[in-house]
This record gives sequence, C-alpha cells and structure tokens, in this order.
Amino acid sequence: MSGVLRVGNASGFYGDRFSAWQEMLDGGDLDVLTGDYLAELTMLILGRDRIRDPDLGYARTFLRQLEGCLGAALDRGVTLVTNAGGLNPAGLAAAIRSLADRLGLPVRIGYVEGDTQARPDALTANAYLGAFGIAACLDAGADVVVTGRVTDASLVVGPAIARFGWRREDLDALAGATVAGHLIECGAQVTGGNFSFFTELPDGGHRPGFPLVELHPDGSAVLTKHPGTGGAVTVETVTAQLLYEVGGPAYLGPDVVTRLDTVLLGQDGPDRVRVSSVRGTPPPDTLKVGVNNLGGFRNSMTFVLCGLDIPAKAALIRGQLAETVGQEGLEFTLARTDHPDATDTESASALLHVHLRDGDRARAGRAFSAAAVELALASYPGCTLTTLPGDATAYGIFTADTVPQDAVAHVAVLPDGTRQPIAPPPVTCLPGSPVQHEASTGGPGSHVGGVSRRAPLGELVGARSGDKGGDANLGVWARTDATWAWLRGWLTVQRLAELLPETAPLAVARYELPNLRAVNFMIGGLLGQGVAASTRFDPQAKALGELLRSRIVDLPAELPTVPVRQ
Repeated sequence: MSGVLRVGNASGFYGDRFSAWQEMLDGGDLDVLTGDYLAELTMLILGRDRIRDPDLGYARTFLRQLEGCLGAALDRGVTLVTNAGGLNPAGLAAAIRSLADRLGLPVRIGYVEGDTQARPDALTANAYLGAFGIAACLDAGADVVVTGRVTDASLVVGPAIARFGWRREDLDALAGATVAGHLIECGAQVTGGNFSFFTELPDGGHRPGFPLVELHPDGSAVLTKHPGTGGAVTVETVTAQLLYEVGGPAYLGPDVVTRLDTVLLGQDGPDRVRVSSVRGTPPPDTLKVGVNNLGGFRNSMTFVLCGLDIPAKAALIRGQLAETVGQEGLEFTLARTDHPDATDTESASALLHVHLRDGDRARAGRAFSAAAVELALASYPGCTLTTLPGDATAYGIFTADTVPQDAVAHVAVLPDGTRQPIAPPPVTCLPGSPVQHEASTGGPGSHVGGVSRRAPLGELVGARSGDKGGDANLGVWARTDATWAWLRGWLTVQRLAELLPETAPLAVARYELPNLRAVNFMIGGLLGQGVAASTRFDPQAKALGELLRSRIVDLPAELPTVPVRQ
C-alpha cells in the first residue's frame, strides 16, 4: 500500500481528440491511462449501431487509436482502462485481441460485464457499475481492461483499489479517488478547456493538455498534467470541473457516497492542485439505470426574418404552417438576433426555428419541410430559409431508473477467461433527500457596502453547467472570499429565475459548497426528455453558465473585479 499511482486520461467523450492517447503515453510517466467514451447520448448511438449489426455496440474509434499506441503502452508498462466497450465489452475485447494478434503483440485483456438490464421495451438499459470489477481484472494481470456502463469515476477508482488494496469499508479513500476520477473524466476540461476565464490561461486556452492524477494510499491526490502541455491546472480550473454535472453535496455512487462539501483544494505548485480531506459514507442499496428509448421522429426548419415587424412575420409563419401540417408537435422558437438600424442583412435579421416531432415519420419528414419551403413566395416580405428540405430523423428519450445492487450480476472476466462475480457492497444506506441551502439574504456579507455598479456578473464569478438527463446543473463559484460572502446571500433561486427566465417555472434546487466558494443549482426538466430529444438551442445546457455570467447586474463596487472581454 505504498507509493503513488499516476493515472492519466486520454478521452472525455466519444469524439474527443484522436491523438490524445499517443500524447499522454509520450508526454511523461504513467501507471494507468484511462479513456471515457460513454454518455447518455452515446449509449443511444451505440444502441442504434447494434440494431444494424449485433457485433457492434462499442466505440470503434478506440480501436483505431489503440492501433498506433498499444505497443508503446505495453513497452512502458502502462495499463489501459476504458469504458469504450459500451453495449458490447466482450465484442471490443475480442476486437482488441484480433488487433494485437495482427500487430504481433502479446496482451492480456480483461473486461467487465453485467450492466445490461433486460428491458424488452427499451432500446438500451444499463446499470452504472462500480470499480471493483475493474480492480479484479487488474489484480489478475490485465494489460487492458474494457468495461461497459460503469460510473465515469470508476475508471480511476478501480486501478486505485488494485494498487492500494482498498476494501469496501475504506470509504474515505474510495471517496477521494472518486473525486479524482470525476476531475479527469472529461479530459482537458479540467486543464483549461471550457474555462470561464480562458483569456487568463498562459496559452489563451488554445490547446490544453490532458490531465493526470497522482493518487496516494489515503485517497488524496494531486491533479496535474504533463510538462510542456497547454492550458493550466489551478484551483479554479479544478473547481470548475468539480462542479460539472453534479447535484447535491452527497454525490451518489455504487461504491461510496462522496461528500463534495468536504473536498479541500490547494495549489501545490505550478500546474499542481492538491485534493484532500474527502469523506465518504456507505453507498445506496440501488444502482442508477440509464434507459434509452426511441421517441419518434423530428425535423427542423429555420426562417430568416429581416427588418421590421419581426413578431408579426413570425406569427404569420406560425399560422401558415399550423394550417398546412397541423398544430400537433409543432414548436416555434424566435431568436431575436436582429439589431435596429443595421447596415447589413445578417445584423438586421432574427431567426425563427421551427421543430416538428411526431411518431409518423412521413408527417415529420418531407411533408413538413416541403410545406415550409412552399411558403418562400407566399409569406412575409423577405422570406428565406437557412435550411434545405430534408427527411425526418429518429430521436431518443432518456430516463433514469434504479435497480437493487444485489439484483445485478456484476462480473469481471479475467484475462484467462475466468468469470469472477463481484459481490455488492455489504453495507449500504438509504439515501435521504438532499438538503437544499436557501440563501441567507440577511446574513453577513450578503450586502457588501452600499455602492454598486452595473456590470456583467461574470466579472466576479465563474460558472460551469451541463446535462443530467432531462435536468441541468449550473455551478457558480466566487473568485475571492469577499465575493463568496456576497454571492451566497445574493444568488437565490428567485434571483436565478429573474436572470434566467426559462428556469422560473421549473423545480430548482440550490446547494452550497463553501469549501469551493460555490453554489450549485439543479434545474429540473430544463432539457425535457433528455439531450437527444431536446429542441433547445443549447440542448446539453453547456452554455447556461456563460449565459448567466453575461447578465448585467448590480455588483458591489468595492469587490475586486476581473476585466471581462466583451
């Protein structure tokens, strides 16, 4: 149980930087290199792949990446762990064996299965497994471990269990490794990618390097990156990623409930942030199950409305299309991108996005898009479209369910073919309802002085947002203690509704993370039936935080500011 485990990440999603695996292997010392390919939308894509070909269902990109770097990983003793197995980890393991045989490389491959749930009415249904199956494969000498749907952090927790010999009851260590895994699971997003203050990064955010963690036997870690790579590792870049796609302070996982409100971050040198003091409690007695179904078909057309009478022009189109194709399933969004007294057409134009969703592919297809095009000479003055008529495409619906931990056949298939069952945790707890934190508007620091100035909120705070099924999370952090004293009293659920009106009719939960000087909001139903079904302009809520930062508000004049480039 001695030493430090160096775990890197080379993929944050299916489609991430292709060269990252080679860059991470060439950039410096590693013990383990992980790759995260799965998301709710990815599982839908892989499910449709498998309908066409039962031998598919895994991230084929990983095979192409592996072809160029498997030999280097074996030569350097770097173990590879990835969830690229998707819906077919056994199929990906077999494909890797074939690749290794073709390259003349001896490789020991283990894989984890059991996440697939029998749901005849679903396209895909997969339980989020924990890390002990990965650890079993590594204990058996695997050079490569392939999984299906495990929690993203399990790709890091599993190697730590194998290295340090952690047991189920080592909850604080498991929680610390869970935080480390959560921090690097999205690749360069923790080293300056998608960072609110990207203009302050040494390279301006041009090409952030991929991250790695140095894990210690007690579960503490140092987050860093290879020398000479772009971006930066600071307390703020780490804070931003820690707030990404999380809910309340109790972060539920299959092996441990991680208390995010116990996390301490500290700068440990250039591009090094120490993560410590994380506490864990027993996991819930259920596993999350992600369920994807085909919801029907949809199509979209966009009209350009230029000049005067924008609302009237939009109303005319609404009436004409409803009369032609029927009102059911039609959705209209008017984006007022127009400017008064503009000197060019684009600056003078608004965009009317029209969506149609229906179970009938014919109605949502050419019948709809052709009806839109037919209005080109018979509607508002200056009528034009940015889209050509096209057919409908299928869309998916994501829902989350649960299944008892002891009802899932979690199995590690070892390199020699032995099937090793992974027992569920012996001690679990029933998760309570998350305790929300209402802002104390009368508390100390909620009113800093009496003089204010009108400026973007983003001069004082950073933000990170993302999707959680049909919900969205929005984390906001203060850059200084003084700003945090003001922010925690000022940014209430009501004020969020004023700044982001689309959240007003929704159920919004508010949580505070004082160690991070942060507030996190969970916004229920913002994304409807999930990313694949959403017709929202920002369907994954990735830009929600930046929208909030751009709002002009009354900022206390005496708080330290950071210039915002408009």
